[in-house]
Amino acid sequence: MQTTEKQAALMAKAERMHQAVEDVQRQFDACPVQEKEYGIATQELYLPMSDGVKLYTLLYRPEGLPQIPVLVQRSCYPDQMDLYRVYEQELARRGYGYLVQICRGTGPSQGVWEPNVHERQDGYDTLQWLDAQPWAESIGYFGASYLALTGWAVADILPPKVKGMMLTVYGTDRFTSAYEKGLFRHDVLTGWAMANAGRPIDADYLESCRYRPHAEVDTALWGGRLPWYQDWIHAANREDPYWQQGWWKQLREIPGRTHVPVYIVDAWYDHHFGSAIRAYHALAPETKAHSWLDIGCWNHMSQPCIGWGSQQHLENGDVRRILTWFDLLLKEKKLPKARVRAYVMREDTWKELPAWPAPVQTVQTFFLSEQGRLTSQPEVGVCRFVYDPEDPCPTHGAESVLTIIAEAGSLLQPQPGYRPDVVSFVSEPLARPLPVCGQVRVRLRVSTDGGDTAFTAKLMEVFPDGRAYNIRGGITTIQADMPEGHTYAAGEIADVQVEMWDMAWTLQPGSCLRLDVSSSDFPQYAIHSNYAGLWSEQKQTRVAQQTLWLGEGCAIELPLAGPADG
Repeated sequence: MQTTEKQAALMAKAERMHQAVEDVQRQFDACPVQEKEYGIATQELYLPMSDGVKLYTLLYRPEGLPQIPVLVQRSCYPDQMDLYRVYEQELARRGYGYLVQICRGTGPSQGVWEPNVHERQDGYDTLQWLDAQPWAESIGYFGASYLALTGWAVADILPPKVKGMMLTVYGTDRFTSAYEKGLFRHDVLTGWAMANAGRPIDADYLESCRYRPHAEVDTALWGGRLPWYQDWIHAANREDPYWQQGWWKQLREIPGRTHVPVYIVDAWYDHHFGSAIRAYHALAPETKAHSWLDIGCWNHMSQPCIGWGSQQHLENGDVRRILTWFDLLLKEKKLPKARVRAYVMREDTWKELPAWPAPVQTVQTFFLSEQGRLTSQPEVGVCRFVYDPEDPCPTHGAESVLTIIAEAGSLLQPQPGYRPDVVSFVSEPLARPLPVCGQVRVRLRVSTDGGDTAFTAKLMEVFPDGRAYNIRGGITTIQADMPEGHTYAAGEIADVQVEMWDMAWTLQPGSCLRLDVSSSDFPQYAIHSNYAGLWSEQKQTRVAQQTLWLGEGCAIELPLAGPADG
């Protein structure tokens, strides 16, 4: 990366932080102080952990109160101190203490930075210290993204004074955030690794994602081996030992052992959404009975990400939620009752639901048919296209991106069949609303002339004026959907399934449903080489001839919270 590019990147990063600080301040300003305001006492600590490493810790306390509720965050982002100072000022004004600690090996904290590894023990040591302070009456833990990970890391080993947690845009099933059907989520983890390697990496991001074999990208372009990144890119299956033992297994099991109320907040177009929903489902029943789940519509940075219409009720900010949740737990000292709320797309409204996913009333099926049609009955036919891994479909309108976050959300899509390797299928206009609520599945009957390949599916609503906006997308590989022990053979006809993340979206009368099928979605997912084997070890690519065998085996299954169309 050239010097001017570096400067531009730094300036853009500083501007994003400035905007984040202003946004949080506006959120606090919209929640006026309802009680006496307090002055602030500040304490800077180097808190010793059990192994002797000292972590930089800032503690803010409202003056004049002998005992206080304290809210805690642990962060690996020392460059966000301006943001933490807003929380310090505003929480202390409202009678809360606030402790923010910088994770080991980052910023002024001692130790060696290795993502995830030390958060459980360091978080435990910190909370035990705080629990022992006589002025700390009660404790709440909150955070977003990695700051939520540091909360989940200790959720099952909390000291008695911790009464609840609010954890946003993160989940405990790391595999779900890393892979889909054997293909790596580049835009989440490759981008994050480059930004958090513990050393500057100046390599081009997209060049890094495309580097083959990808197992050598760190030594070739990043200035040296990243062992933890190597672990990620070599464990492409959920059953791999990396995910089934050690820290990631432990993290996945923590929700089931958590005994304090948890407020889980995530969003349709956050890259951790799938993992967050799994964390909610994994909560112990007695914990879920007192926990909340909010599903909104924004990206990982809580930014609006809808390219159509006007949304007046997004509620895309955490401050009001933080104050509502912890006022209830720590000040009113009440135990919450279970609550599930979801923002319904195309209705611009939040609905309180009995559970998530909401009960499905019916499943409506649309079949992929020749001449680019979606029909209510299967029609036998064949559809072919050529997929070249050297010319992948660019990601635009996605649910699992971070580095190119401007591409997250429901965005205006190109015209049907906008590339030779994109096949589009469109329904007749709908006669009534279709309230999709749950997981959409797309079944495909396919073949390829290679040893393996990928297929993508993107579902859209086509408005009456012809504009199309993505609802959900996903990807699969043939080998990932093969029966256990069966290796795909070139030319073999196989049934695969694209399993999309959950969604609440009400398709409107007069609109059409559209499905685009292709074989790549880059850099949201790694580019399939069309060869069999582990993606990160592939050295070359080949062009593939792809075939869809239309009929009973190619269909969209929509879970509906109401009656089917027609």
